[in-house]
Amino acid sequence: MDPTIAEQRDLRFKPVVNLNPTVLTREQIEHYNSQGYIKPLNAYSEIEARRNRAYFDYLQAELNVHRPGNNNYAINGFHSRCRGLFNICTHPTILDHVQDIVGPNVIAWGSHFFSKVAHDPKHVPWHQDASYWPLTPARTVTVWLAIDDADVENSAMKFLPGTHNRGHLKWKKTERDAVLGQEIEDADQMGQPVYDELKAGQFSLHADMLAHGSDPNASDRRRCGLTIRYCPPEVTALDPHWANNAILCRGVCDNPTWKFIEPPPGEDLTSQVKHKTIGGN
Repeated sequence: MDPTIAEQRDLRFKPVVNLNPTVLTREQIEHYNSQGYIKPLNAYSEIEARRNRAYFDYLQAELNVHRPGNNNYAINGFHSRCRGLFNICTHPTILDHVQDIVGPNVIAWGSHFFSKVAHDPKHVPWHQDASYWPLTPARTVTVWLAIDDADVENSAMKFLPGTHNRGHLKWKKTERDAVLGQEIEDADQMGQPVYDELKAGQFSLHADMLAHGSDPNASDRRRCGLTIRYCPPEVTALDPHWANNAILCRGVCDNPTWKFIEPPPGEDLTSQVKHKTIGGN
């Protein structure tokens, strides 16, 4: 990221104020403010979760036809090309929960499947998502939707509770075999991790300043999740390329930096999506 852009960002967490939430409880919102996450939440039935899994398998197979040699993290930003993914990003149950965090005007600006196959050796080092993004202020909430069951054994995401309230944490370039390049320094001194264990069809919410990561998947099972990034219109993309494939999910937006897409007509994985989102698990 351009250092000039990085310096313009406000990476302070702002507590959510919502005295009359629709689906979340006031206790859950307080937990989000103090710990940085909420889990587990329900979106899809068991049958629907199986359909989501079959859909991801189709996308992965189709991508391998058009772009052979891509890894399991390559389905990134395709909500602008794939109607099924667009529909997941605009799922009413998910949006009801997100709205209680970001307010009535909801923008989805990114999506990314993170698929850790069995025996994937890569770490996702401790990091803060907002550290990677040319967005300000830090008001994005991430939905992590379980495509497969996620547990400690198959490398469920893990959080460091409360770290979202510590500002932009010092990081270094990781020297390990890793999915992402940043690694927070002295993370082992920031408390005990909490694992984001979810059943397929469940999801969690976490703040963009919360330190999180995941271990290598030493199990015989895949662990796939879909991250969806949501924010209110007060967030501005300092790099305009990051605002070109957004969805206005609910409400209105008077921030002209955001460029909204219409629902795609079908499933198109024939070419690379240039918009790149980094951060996740």
